[in-house]
Amino acid sequence: MKIENKRVVQIHYTLKDDQGEILDSSAGKSPLPYIHGVGALIPGLEKHLLGKQAGDKFTAVVAPADGYGEYDEEQVFEVPVSEFEGDDELQLGMQIQLDTESGPAIATIVNMEEDVITLDLNHPLAGTTLNFDVEVVEVRDATKQELDHGHVHTPGVH
Repeated sequence: MKIENKRVVQIHYTLKDDQGEILDSSAGKSPLPYIHGVGALIPGLEKHLLGKQAGDKFTAVVAPADGYGEYDEEQVFEVPVSEFEGDDELQLGMQIQLDTESGPAIATIVNMEEDVITLDLNHPLAGTTLNFDVEVVEVRDATKQELDHGHVHTPGVH
């Protein structure tokens, strides 16, 4: 059975950057299950998976525009330390949730000074070319319940 929209797919993957550093992997874990075509994966990886079937192994190179987006300098901004009064546990590299005009967003603390904290709303992998080694483990039709809920149901998990 080939991968197409509304099919449940399970993959093993290793994600590397252009320098070959492993950024994430399912090695030694259960395969990653998802419903194809519902936006569960980055668009570039979904494009590479379309038409593949169980047993296929391949490498997929995903440009930033089809991954986590281009890095946007306008998403980096300074906030007065006074906005964080009472929060003594802030650390460089920490991710915090903010309420923005478009709803909740995750920001990374990229600089801390005495009176100002610099936050970055870009995804940590924005601007990065993603290199995936992928093995398709299973492909099956999604159940009506899975499609209604928008996620895969695995044994013992609803």
